Amino acid sequence: MSDAGVSTVHAAGGTANLTELKPRLGARARAVRLWNRAAQAVMLLLIGQWSFYGIFRCPFVVPYISCQNCPVVACHGRLFTMFWGVWAGWLALAALFGRAFCGWACPGGTVNRLLGLFAPLRLKPGGLAARLLPFGKYGGLALALWAYFVLGQPRVNVPIRTGEFFGAVALTFEHAMPLWLVRTWAVVGILALGVAVSAAWCRFACPAGGVLEAVRRFAPFSVYKTDACNGCDKCRKACYMATRPEETNCTNCGDCLGSCPQDCIGMGRKPR
Repeated sequence: MSDAGVSTVHAAGGTANLTELKPRLGARARAVRLWNRAAQAVMLLLIGQWSFYGIFRCPFVVPYISCQNCPVVACHGRLFTMFWGVWAGWLALAALFGRAFCGWACPGGTVNRLLGLFAPLRLKPGGLAARLLPFGKYGGLALALWAYFVLGQPRVNVPIRTGEFFGAVALTFEHAMPLWLVRTWAVVGILALGVAVSAAWCRFACPAGGVLEAVRRFAPFSVYKTDACNGCDKCRKACYMATRPEETNCTNCGDCLGSCPQDCIGMGRKPR
C-alpha cells in the first residue's frame, strides 16, 4: 500500500495494541493534485470572464448557449462562432472522462471549491438531504430547457454592449426584467450558500452538471474504487463535492487519491 502509513495505538491499561492505517499522500496523488490545480488556474484565466459575463451581463434567460446571437461584444463567448460544437465537445469529454470538466476546467467549479474551504456544514451521508438534493441539478436543467424551448430563450435585460464591467453590471440590474433578476439572484444565492455547504451550486443546482452527470456513468475512464473498499468514507472527507469515486457528483478531480487506508482508489480505466 504505497499511499498508507501504519501506526500503533495502545489501548487504555496496556491490554491491547490496535494497528491503525493512516493514509499518506503519495507521489502520484501529489502530481495529480498539482496538475489539477494548474488546469483550474489556466481555465479560469481562459474562460473565467465568460463565466461571470454569463451570470451578470448575458441578456438571455439561459446563458452560455446563444452566444452567436449575443450583442454583448465584450464577452469572450462571442469567440465561439460554432458554439454548439463547443457543447458537443464537452459532452464527448464527459462520455470519455465523466464530469472531468467540472473538476478540472469549469471556472464556477473552481470558485465553488475555494468557497468550500470555509464551509462548516456537511450533510450526513445517506441522510434524506444528501440523497434528495443532488436531484436539484435535474430541476435546474428542466427549468433551462423550459425557458429555451417553451419561452423561446427571451432577452430579459437591456444588453449593455460594451463598457467597464461593474458599471455595466449595475446598469443591467437597474434595467433588467423581473425574470432575469429572479434567475440571477437565485444563482448568486446558491453560489453564496457554498460558503456554508461545500460546492452547493455544483452538487445541487447546476444545469450543465445535470447534463454531464447523466452522461458520466458511461465513461470508461474515471477515478474509481476497487472491491477492497470497506466504506470508511475517508475519500468522502477529502472530497470538496462530499462524494466517493464513481458515485453521484464525482468530478474525477483526484483529490481522494492517497486518502484511502486500503489503497483501493485508482485513476484511469477500471480493471475488470
